[in-house]
Amino acid sequence: MDRTVRTVEDVLALLDGLFTSDSASGAEAGAVATTGDGKGFWDGFYGDRSRPVPFFAAKPDENLAAHLDRGLVAPGRALDLGCGPGRNALHLAAHGFEVDAVDLSPVAVAWGEERAAEAGADIRFLCGDAFTLPADVLNGPYDLVVDSGCFHHLPPHRRVSYLALLDRVLAPGGHLALTAFAAGEAGMGSELPDADLYRERSLRGGLAYTPESLRWIFSDLTKIELRRMRQEPPESPLFGEPFLWTALFRRDAAATS
Repeated sequence: MDRTVRTVEDVLALLDGLFTSDSASGAEAGAVATTGDGKGFWDGFYGDRSRPVPFFAAKPDENLAAHLDRGLVAPGRALDLGCGPGRNALHLAAHGFEVDAVDLSPVAVAWGEERAAEAGADIRFLCGDAFTLPADVLNGPYDLVVDSGCFHHLPPHRRVSYLALLDRVLAPGGHLALTAFAAGEAGMGSELPDADLYRERSLRGGLAYTPESLRWIFSDLTKIELRRMRQEPPESPLFGEPFLWTALFRRDAAATS
């Protein structure tokens, strides 16, 4: 008989276990959480670089490029959460940011490091669960946190960890640039209520969000922009798919962690 729960983190880890073998929507959907034992899934996902996955290409998100072009975000320290092979991290480094990029998958991180070396980009790649990396490793404050597809693969209880991470590492006056599945797009994210996800023990490939839910979850931050991602044609140097929301939030400059 095991009694494993003593802290809040023990509870969160216990709940993680409900989803780590989740395969209801198949590998293409990204069916497991981005924490804990999800590493094996993502290693397999990134293992074949020849697969026609749109975001395997070394193209930054169109919204991130637009934020920089419009001067909404200025160069500084940046953290790329769930960086994959580093496409957004490379863009940030090329625009004068000091970049830390973290991913659960060693395969993705190795690919990102190769790309950075080829581009001559100085990016610090970190492999691990962003919620459990020590503070002296994931050492903010960061002026910009970029999340392109990490948040929508988290089970509901890990939103608590996510917000706590932002509170710890996002600098006052800093920005969160977020991309997440949009509700109302068939097959592009589960719209089940949170409680039903635990009953099914499945994330169904990722969670869809409404603009209202994103504004509520990130209500401690100021919304700068929230819109659909713009469609980008295959020949574009940018990545863009309209089944995603893009959001830019700012932390109040008076806020403290």
